[in-house]
Amino acid sequence: MHQREQTSLQTRLAELRQEHRDLDTAIAGLQETSYADQLQLRRLKKRKLVLKDAITRLESRLIPDLNA
Repeated sequence: MHQREQTSLQTRLAELRQEHRDLDTAIAGLQETSYADQLQLRRLKKRKLVLKDAITRLESRLIPDLNA
């Protein structure tokens, strides 16, 4: 993997992690209200899972091949 590609992946990974943390905050805030919108809550949680999968994929791409 070239340095430029690795830097790009690391930048994207940082962005996804930040969005994941932001969703944590939004979900926690929504759950604190007594009239929480359950549909919105489900959508946020689903987006959070999608982000977690994307983060995992990027992390695995950044791990160097052991066969190299």
